[in-house]
Amino acid sequence: MKGTVSVLGINGRIGQFAAKAFIDEGWNVIGFGRSNRAPFDGFEFRQGDAFNLKDVTRAVEGADVVVHALNLPYDQWEGEAERLNKVVIDALKGSNKTVIFAANIYNYLASDHTLTSDLRQKPETDKGAIRMRMEADLKAAAGEGNIQLLMVRAGDFYGPEATGSWFDLAIANNVHKGKISLACDGDTKHSWAYLPDLGRVFERVADKREALDQVENFHFSGHFMSGNELVASIQKIVPTPLKVGRVPWWLFSVLGLFQPMMREILKMRYLWQQPHKLVDPKLDALLGTGFGTPIDRAVAETVLPMLEEKRTVQSQTGQQPKTV
Repeated sequence: MKGTVSVLGINGRIGQFAAKAFIDEGWNVIGFGRSNRAPFDGFEFRQGDAFNLKDVTRAVEGADVVVHALNLPYDQWEGEAERLNKVVIDALKGSNKTVIFAANIYNYLASDHTLTSDLRQKPETDKGAIRMRMEADLKAAAGEGNIQLLMVRAGDFYGPEATGSWFDLAIANNVHKGKISLACDGDTKHSWAYLPDLGRVFERVADKREALDQVENFHFSGHFMSGNELVASIQKIVPTPLKVGRVPWWLFSVLGLFQPMMREILKMRYLWQQPHKLVDPKLDALLGTGFGTPIDRAVAETVLPMLEEKRTVQSQTGQQPKTV
């Protein structure tokens, strides 16, 4: 047994894949959430409210490592995201546990195309400012000796049966009909984190924690690919030619007049208009040569379950598959 890890946010995309990686590597895993919706076993579930200090304190009790993967919908970030973060910090006060924080790239300018781990952070939006303050609070806790803070920063998520991401909701939502909608032009590159790989990064960093500094900022490079490269990869598993369109950003503007979530999503459009490549030789060395799933395999493992799900729905409703 390598140790005990508590995954705060076991039902989220990062939480689930991180938990799987820790389970696979022989850790004792605790999962925390309002309810247990994880589609796998092998962990101890502790139920609670992430805004409740007693619940979070109980969730991390006995853990050597804490994965901080708690998140909120975009339109709830103002005020609430930092409050949630501070509950976690208070629960860990004086514990000297290792905290692995799921960071993102909102902290950087749109014009920062190469994101190294030592790059000066200057947020482009209010969302980025919130994330910077959250990281500052975590760093302060580490500076006071309360925790070891290991931040793992990554791009957009995709993975098998991982729902609620740009990949499944917008880009490949109609792949069963032979249609792909790109959020950017075909040449602009975008950073993607294949969730099974990202989960393994969390485990690997946790396993090497004793050799790491009190505060580390790791950038996971993942897959840096253009819209055209993504289409070409998906085309390899779809037998008919794909029709490539664009995400209707104008619709977000219209819906944003009535729906706060749409307004918040539109603010982050710059992430698709500019390339942002994550670079980190130190993390690459820690992970070792050959780490990571090849792009074509990762895309296939993500898209094939989506196609199979559509087949099942069509079969149950008496419809005939049109594409595969």
